[in-house]
Amino acid sequence: MIELLDFSFDFRDLGIGWATLVMFVMLVTLLLTGTPLAMVTLLVALIFALGWFGPMSVPLITSRVYSFVSSFVFVSVPMFVLMAAILDRSGIARDLFDAMKLVGGRLRGGVAVQTIFVAVILAAMSGIIGGEIVLLGLVALPQMLRQGYNRRLAIGVVCAGGSLGTMVPPSIVLIIYGLTANVSVGDLFTASFVPGFMLAALYISYILIRCYLDPNAAPAPEPERIPLRTQLPLLHGLALPMLVVFCVLGSIYGGIASVTEASAIGVAGVVLSTILRGEFSMRMMLDAAIHTLATVGMIVWIGVGASALVGVYNLMGGIRFISQLITGVSDNPMTIILLMMAILFLLGMFLDWVGIALLTMPIFVPIIRDLGYDPVWFGVLFAMNMQVSFLTPPFGPAAFYLKSVTPPEITLGEIFRSLVPFICLQVIAVGLLLIFPAIAIY
Repeated sequence: MIELLDFSFDFRDLGIGWATLVMFVMLVTLLLTGTPLAMVTLLVALIFALGWFGPMSVPLITSRVYSFVSSFVFVSVPMFVLMAAILDRSGIARDLFDAMKLVGGRLRGGVAVQTIFVAVILAAMSGIIGGEIVLLGLVALPQMLRQGYNRRLAIGVVCAGGSLGTMVPPSIVLIIYGLTANVSVGDLFTASFVPGFMLAALYISYILIRCYLDPNAAPAPEPERIPLRTQLPLLHGLALPMLVVFCVLGSIYGGIASVTEASAIGVAGVVLSTILRGEFSMRMMLDAAIHTLATVGMIVWIGVGASALVGVYNLMGGIRFISQLITGVSDNPMTIILLMMAILFLLGMFLDWVGIALLTMPIFVPIIRDLGYDPVWFGVLFAMNMQVSFLTPPFGPAAFYLKSVTPPEITLGEIFRSLVPFICLQVIAVGLLLIFPAIAIY
């Protein structure tokens, strides 16, 4: 195998500039063939390790990969994925949605508002995005369409609300960023709390203003108040989810448990909830475990490939080269940060957020530190940028998640068009974080 990959010329003859270009072209070409990102990054890392350093460099790749997968904090990722998988298979989300009638029942656009509230609570329970969108697409979207909501408004609410798991702790995006940037995940959770709710508040404000200006966007609210005997049963659907959220986030913020330990508490809380509701079964747990293995396996493989590629590129001197390239654009630090945001935005249109984090953060975070900015603030900014990437075409995953559960007459093109106002709100939120960093690092 080594002999087959014994290049007839030394890649170092190219110089780091041309080698970077060749690496980029190779990555794009292989991705266009449909090869998974994990395999592409591993292959390119192997080629450049052999071509730049020779066969003796292969152990460098394995040591880099080992340091990634052996992180204790990484154990929290499968735990939070398992929480989301169990939620998908229980009736907790449906009862939670019904309970939220107490919040938005007498507002024009109330069902859309309660959908955002449910999305925030589900995000605070698991931090997973795909499952939330599917759940809301099955529970909230049919109800809004049946009541006569503007179809594009209803679609946008489900996709944008379901993507809040990117920002609201315990966000897996922030966990991966913390691992990559060597930043405290607990600090990231604390910093993202206000920005996450700020984004949800922007969504709710848009819904209320839209429904006020355009009465056809949502039906008139029911004039009568929900009777007390109806309210009490609805509260049962709110009690267990809020208890799980309190246990998970309370144990982290209270210093009782680490993020990894809190994720285990969350799984135990969700399982206990299904037992109390009479929904627990071994079949449900087996399905949830299989889903968790598939999801986490994808994350691990992308992490392995990206870690190997970044490790090799760093030894080549590439990270120093890219850093000098970016910082040489301007003497204004904010211009450099805007350039980074633009790069992340473009990458988010084509790549998975895990790959983006693992490929770019080893380059960007040292620059942020050198510029004197807080990497915790930049982590929240990165998560907000990835929130945008979940909605933007051509590969916005939120649209594809929703399309998998919508009626056939709702096309993918209509879904993407419905997301435009919410993408604008996300860009506004990114701008607010850039202008007022204290929103995150209060």
